[in-house]
This record gives sequence, C-alpha cells and structure tokens, in this order.
Amino acid sequence: MNLRHTPLVLGSLLLGACASTGPEAPIETPAPVGMQTPATPTVQASAPVAEPTPIAPAQSGAGIPSTAPSAAQPTPLLDRQALTRLIPESVKDRSGWSNDLYTALLSLRIPASVENACAAMAVIEQESTWQGDPVVPGLPAMVWQQMYAKAARYGVPQFAVDVAMLKPSPDGRTYKKRIDALRTEREMNVVYEDMVSELPDAAKALGGKNPIRTGGPMQVSVAFAEDQVKTRGYPYAIRDTVRHEVFTRRGGTYFGVAMLLDYPASYPAALYRFADYNAGRYASRNAAFQAAVARLSGRPLDLDGDLLRYRDEQPQKNPSATETALIEMRSLGLSARDIRRDLEQEKTAGFAQTLLWRRVFTMADAKAQKPLAREVLPQIRLSSPKIQRKLTTEWFARRVDGRYQACLGRAASR
Repeated sequence: MNLRHTPLVLGSLLLGACASTGPEAPIETPAPVGMQTPATPTVQASAPVAEPTPIAPAQSGAGIPSTAPSAAQPTPLLDRQALTRLIPESVKDRSGWSNDLYTALLSLRIPASVENACAAMAVIEQESTWQGDPVVPGLPAMVWQQMYAKAARYGVPQFAVDVAMLKPSPDGRTYKKRIDALRTEREMNVVYEDMVSELPDAAKALGGKNPIRTGGPMQVSVAFAEDQVKTRGYPYAIRDTVRHEVFTRRGGTYFGVAMLLDYPASYPAALYRFADYNAGRYASRNAAFQAAVARLSGRPLDLDGDLLRYRDEQPQKNPSATETALIEMRSLGLSARDIRRDLEQEKTAGFAQTLLWRRVFTMADAKAQKPLAREVLPQIRLSSPKIQRKLTTEWFARRVDGRYQACLGRAASR
C-alpha cells in the first residue's frame, strides 16, 4: 500500500472501528457525573421555551401510556420547574438539562408527563451518566488496537501506521497526539473529518459514509437524526450540520427523546420501549412475532426483532430464517409475495394490522390455548469495542427500567 494513503484507510476504517456497528454500548457507571455546558440556545418560534399550554401527543400511542387509574384523573403534566426537580441533585446544570428535555417534549408534542420525562432521564443516565459529550474510558487504546488490527488486514505493518500518524493535522498537532488525547466520540468525529478534508480520496474509499454513527448524551444514531430533521423538523437553528448537532447536549437530547417516545406502541410497560431503544423500534413486538412463528413452525428462531435480513438498513432479497419458516407454513394460506409484502412493514406500527400478523397469532393462540404475549424482550448480544463483558439488549432494558422506576419513586416522594 502507498504510505501516503495510509491515513486515508486508517482514518476512515480504523477510527470507524470504534464507532457503533450494532446496538450501542451502554455506559455502565451508575453515578451521575454531569458537565457544564454553554448557555441555553435560542429556540426557533416553532418550539418556544416559554411555559406552554398542555398539548396532546402528535400521534396516537406516542409516549408512554399514563399510569393514571382513569381518564378523569389524568397524570398531571410537569412544568419546567417540576421537571428540573426530577433530575438528580448531583447533576450539574440541572436547569440546562431540564430546558433541553422540556423543549424536546414540547416540540415533538409529547406530553411532559412524569412517565415520559422519567423514561428519557433513565436513558440519559444509562447512556452518558448525564454528560452532554460522554467520555469513553480508554478510547485511545481502543482506537490504536483497532487501527493496528485493521491495517494488518490491508498488509500495512504497525510501524507504517505509526509513521503515518505523525503527519501534522489541521489543528497543529500530529494525528498521533490527537488520537492519544481522544476522550469522546465527538472528538473522534472531528479527527475523522479532518483526515477526510486533507485526503478527499478517503470519502471515496468509504462511499462518502462517516463510520462514526452514534453520539451525544443519549447515544442516538446520526442516520436517525438526519431522517428526523427531514420528517419532523428540529427546534433549533442548525449551527453546522445535523451530524454535529447530534454531538451537542441539546441535539442529542432532542433526537434521543424522539427515538424513544415519538412513535406509537401499545406496550404494557416502559421496559419494552427501552429494549426497542437499544435494538430498534418495534423490536420487542417483532420478537414476540418470531416467538409465535417458532411455536407454529417448530423451527428455532433467534428472537432478535429483525424479521428480514438487512444490510446498511436496507432489506435484502435473500429470505431470513423467519421469512423462510413462514413461507414453509402452507396453513397460513399466504404466498411468498404476500408474506414479504407484510414483513416489509415490520418497522412500522401498521405491521400489527397486517393479515400475516393476524393469522400467525390466531393460529399460535389456538395452539397454545391462550393468548400469547405480543411483546418479548429481544435476545441480542451487544457487540462493541467499548463493551468489556457479556451484555445483552435485555440487560440494557432492565438496567434502564431500574433507573426509570427510581425516577418514578423520586416523583412520588415530592
């Protein structure tokens, strides 16, 4: 390999090795350790920061269902001060966090209920321990380890990597010094962008894709954020790019709240939304569907919540194990085309109204002689250089749910 191009490959593929390539690695430290942030930004007129009139959710089922005993006794909505008091006292800049969270709920037209606020707070605490730009412990060592390993695959020896990283970067430091000083994904993103700006061929080598895919206090996907801005807007003036907004506290909070709460799901408990947050929207519902298909077909299936095969978030033509099991079930009375048509709705609320869903559960309920659960925690092993022990989506969901219950306890005691 031409040594001149070594930073190109390493800066793109190798720094990207520490980015999320699957379910995001949760931060395991339980104690909140917040950080100071700049003054609260000016918000566009579409999302005023003044105290609002209580509003209904934008779509049926958005947010966590109220635990109120009846419609005559609804869960009261929180004002900004009450929301601030829910944030643990050990968190720095509680009012700033409260403003960002309140603005997110308001602009998404999600009721500022105790349940919705506590759900978002639980994810923030789990993913970043209330850090606007969360620190990843040992990040430089992870980057170097992945860098050497991936370089070896291209026949680049370790000494060549070390020499290439001695190249001065736009901020005056060598890339080696910058990598050695890395603390957060935001900083890693900046290093990557600097490498690409100096070596335009890097973007071509990656097909124009930045491998750093998640960031911010709720570790939300950049791709999701970019789609969210197109379809649902954004309550702030975008200072640079949507990608950069993800790495800010205000943007990361807004996009994280949207990912968690801004979709209809009739789950009986917040636990399943937390699993969806880690595994993808409707993963808990789809895992229950897979369990029903496994019961009917007699074939063991992974309960991962993905009913089709995906590459770069696009469904592939070759059938998954779930689709294959369904096609072989002649008793469904559905063609392979009909089955594929309905499975393609698996990422939407509408999948639960398809003919395929109804027939599978009608037959599975009859076989079990009782109604089966319509939600199951996905069974997914979390994989990332940041994870040092065996963790799963179920572990993540239950961990977040514990924080959620603690927040509800704080609310009840005040």
